[in-house]
Amino acid sequence: MHQKLLVSKYAAIKQIVYSQLVTALNIYTSNGAIVGIEDGKIPLFKGRDDGQILYISGVALRLSKSQNSKAMEIAGGIAAHLLATSSDFFYVQIVPPGWIHLELTHSTLAVWLQSLAVGIACLEKVQAREVTLIQNSSRLFAIQYAHARCCSLVLLAHREGLINLSKSVSGSSPAIWDVIDQQPIPWLNCDDKLRLTHPNEAHLISELVQVVDDWALSDCSGSVNWEKAGLNLSQAFETFWCNCRIWGEVKNTSPKLTQARLGLLMATKFVLRSLLEEKLGVSALLEL
Repeated sequence: MHQKLLVSKYAAIKQIVYSQLVTALNIYTSNGAIVGIEDGKIPLFKGRDDGQILYISGVALRLSKSQNSKAMEIAGGIAAHLLATSSDFFYVQIVPPGWIHLELTHSTLAVWLQSLAVGIACLEKVQAREVTLIQNSSRLFAIQYAHARCCSLVLLAHREGLINLSKSVSGSSPAIWDVIDQQPIPWLNCDDKLRLTHPNEAHLISELVQVVDDWALSDCSGSVNWEKAGLNLSQAFETFWCNCRIWGEVKNTSPKLTQARLGLLMATKFVLRSLLEEKLGVSALLEL
């Protein structure tokens, strides 16, 4: 339940991790400011390994300069607090000389993916002045094609009874059929591990996490190249679709894997549509 509450509050995984770090740093705060960090920002970045959703913080290294303590000791104190309060969110590891590694648990990732798949994640709408001007029409086509492909696959899955749309899809508008019944998708196996273990599945999940992180945490200066972000996500989807089957033998022998892959497809559709409409200022077409 705690996981669902935080995911409903923060769209981005990085926001969740950051909020837990802030709580753990209470002993280093004074009047709401973190003592020893002048800009007030906790250093935190996402790891590059697609096989895990990992965030790395050098906050202990920063604090050691002002606290007259060894970075490893500070990191140990922060890690102990996180293990006591947030072990259901991520695994914690300390790496010399004082890095704190926070790897998202599979159960938290499943809750987050579910929120995207059923379209309830809160991605704030942007103002017109923030919309990125399209520089490359071929990139835009690739993003629109990936979204349209997602839409056609979702409709096919609905017609075959693999998922349920909330209302009839025949002749309806996107606003009607885009919302699916919020049935739980079997993201996890009996060992509470994510079913989606193929490298192309992991890469697509990593791209989704990165886009939503950028969305939630970017400033208004246009520092994120949304055209490129959309292209990266669409390419990750195409690679996933080419190498991770949903129909055929997989559907018959591993129905829960099929459902999990459909959930990943729906999460991708939601993010692509949001990116097209809110960041690139174009229609998210259902077909091309």
